[in-house]
Amino acid sequence: MKKFWTTIIIASVLIVIFLLLGPFYIIQQGEQAVVTRFGKIVNTSDLPGLKFKVPVVDSVLIYPKKILSWDGEAQRIPTKENQFIWVDTTARWQITDTAKYYETVKTLSNGISRLNDILDSTIRTIISENYLNEAVRNTNKINNITVDENVQSLGNLQDAENLRNLTKTSSTQKDIAIGREGLSKKMLTVATKFTDTYGITLIDIIIRQIRYSDDLTQSVYQRMIKERNQIAEAYRSYGQGQLAQWEGKTESEQKNISSAAYAQSEEIKGVADATATKIYSDAYEVDPYFFRLWRTLESYKKTLPGLNKIMSTDMKYFDMLYSPEAQK
Repeated sequence: MKKFWTTIIIASVLIVIFLLLGPFYIIQQGEQAVVTRFGKIVNTSDLPGLKFKVPVVDSVLIYPKKILSWDGEAQRIPTKENQFIWVDTTARWQITDTAKYYETVKTLSNGISRLNDILDSTIRTIISENYLNEAVRNTNKINNITVDENVQSLGNLQDAENLRNLTKTSSTQKDIAIGREGLSKKMLTVATKFTDTYGITLIDIIIRQIRYSDDLTQSVYQRMIKERNQIAEAYRSYGQGQLAQWEGKTESEQKNISSAAYAQSEEIKGVADATATKIYSDAYEVDPYFFRLWRTLESYKKTLPGLNKIMSTDMKYFDMLYSPEAQK
């Protein structure tokens, strides 16, 4: 009996020691593992659950099975026409061959470092081999867009159409052959050739954002300013033309009004002169002598105040003053 209990105790101790050495490991959902013995791969598993390994001699490395994201740093890259742009990209990747991944890069940080080198180099190469419009556009729809200036403030439709023609700006964009999405696919194709050797599968590469560099941004601003100045000059030219037209119309109307008023005044004067002549004639016929006296006196009122001296004693002009009729 004593020997039996001794055996039981020894067996229990051995079992406890065995369990303490860790013969089991757990693979969680979304994980996969590589089991190595003295650096050599003895087993791989991507199924979740409780797994067994040989204690002490076996090592287990757990890798994520889920799709992982890669966010690269924005790079300043020259395009084919030597225009510098900032390119910000992102990618999705997954460890699909754990054995190959362990043999080539081993740790997750090393894998990310290799991925950085591959993707940064690929992105720089593809962008520098293509023109700027290929990187910023996906379609050629912009070539079919016509922009007309809003001139709703004009009441005359013909004037509005003339001004619209003056301010019309046309910019021809080059057609794209690949486009941004095409460049992303091209990057994926090139990068996949390198990532496959590490047991990594690239799902996609996406150009997240493209920003102009400072010098290119300034060039774009200058082009926009030039275009706006061109439109402003068209408005000024149109306004000056309208001003000249209205000034000419106003001057013509003023001349017409002045001419009509002058003709009317001359007509009134003519009628008044005729009436005055008739009145004078009628008055003369009633009393010719009184009429001649009155006319003479009126003449004296105007001439005598400015007359300083008379150098003659015989002037018919003053006969009315000395005539017997006047003295009466």
